[in-house]
Amino acid sequence: MIRQATMEDYDGLCAVLDQVDAQHRKALPQVFRDPGEPARSRAYIASIVEDENACLWIAEREEQIIGMLHVSIRETRDNPILVPRRYAVIENLAVAAGHRRKGIASALMQAANRWALGKGIRQIELHVWEFNEGARAFYTKRGYRTASRRLWRDLAAAHKPTGPDNP
Repeated sequence: MIRQATMEDYDGLCAVLDQVDAQHRKALPQVFRDPGEPARSRAYIASIVEDENACLWIAEREEQIIGMLHVSIRETRDNPILVPRRYAVIENLAVAAGHRRKGIASALMQAANRWALGKGIRQIELHVWEFNEGARAFYTKRGYRTASRRLWRDLAAAHKPTGPDNP
């Protein structure tokens, strides 16, 4: 079952999100760290639940939360080169291990799409890390296309001296 989250869902949401956070920590330890406690505070989740321009969807099976999706509405910043627009952003999508590849993420995306359309939104965006090949394939299959790329370089590794002792 897909439904909007309430504050009673906090612990289950954190459990699902922690699985995805762990995947990110493993792939990019220089970016993501273990906070040692729930990474999202109750106040943070409450701010989403209470925001009319955001929605937190959960997937539930046998009263257990097995997936979640956070979508919000944004507007372009005031910049003369940008066309003013309102658009939706998938902030986070997570499905618990053991429940993946069963249509749960697709159902959550459909709920987010319907919600955004109901708010008059015609475009939805998201960010996905390059290491996450499964997520990239999932989104591509659903019609998402790369709009930009964010690149980075490790300057410390780039400036190591080379020679016989440092190949």
